[in-house]
Amino acid sequence: MSDDTTDTLPPLRDVIAAHGLSAKKSLGQNFLLDLNLTRRIARAADCEGSIVYEVGPGPGGLTRALLAEGAAHVIAVERDERCIAALADIALAYPGRLTVVSGDAMTVDEALRFQELGITGPVRIAANLPYNIGTALLIKWLTAEQWPPFWQSLTLMFQREVAERIVAAPGTEHFGRLSVLAQWRAVPRLLFDVSRTAFVPPPKITSSIVRFDPLAQPVAEAELAALEAVTAAAFGQRRKMLRQSLKRITAQPEALLETAGIAPTERPERLSVVQFAALARALRQFPA
Repeated sequence: MSDDTTDTLPPLRDVIAAHGLSAKKSLGQNFLLDLNLTRRIARAADCEGSIVYEVGPGPGGLTRALLAEGAAHVIAVERDERCIAALADIALAYPGRLTVVSGDAMTVDEALRFQELGITGPVRIAANLPYNIGTALLIKWLTAEQWPPFWQSLTLMFQREVAERIVAAPGTEHFGRLSVLAQWRAVPRLLFDVSRTAFVPPPKITSSIVRFDPLAQPVAEAELAALEAVTAAAFGQRRKMLRQSLKRITAQPEALLETAGIAPTERPERLSVVQFAALARALRQFPA
């Protein structure tokens, strides 16, 4: 879907100048100004007709794209008070379709906030995440106690190296704790890269867009806390054999591994997500 309303708004560079919005390094801000690119991200999020939750909209480049591509409603949470006025201009251009929440996405209770706004169905999350909180926010959404989660999909921007870790397959150098947590409950896909020149100021690294679609059930049964414990121990000493690294969580690492059907000489990056779930289940029998 296309909508020419976005063309009635000033160019983002003018918006940034008018509101004095220099990007703050302390907030991990890099403003995305290429509206063709933001609309590509919006389309990747399947935003048309959906309720979209956006984190860190800044001056509103992605916000405008989501609305122009047909999002039924966008709820944008922004902790930088300087950006609120710029977002208010977008709300005027799209009456009744943008709600701006002033707050910190790390501490927002999304389910409660949506309930207050009268939103009962699943939402799609789309965001150019601030680099300094991107991984923490992803883990917050992946480790929600309620599952299936409140979100229908995540379409998020990360540093390229983080994106590679998220989608990495077992046996590859990037496979790690984040890979296991992401792939246990969801299907992550790296969609495309974003050049550093698309931002103001340009970051030093390439970024990537990753989409996550939640699984109705995890790929294998495990308690979340136990899965987090075994992955933290295993990848905390990823160069060591598991019989050594798992001593952090149990006095009987070899028995734990035998119960899970895994060789004690195995190394963490060679295990599958299913095998990590087996380790998590076995951990119940081997308290620290």
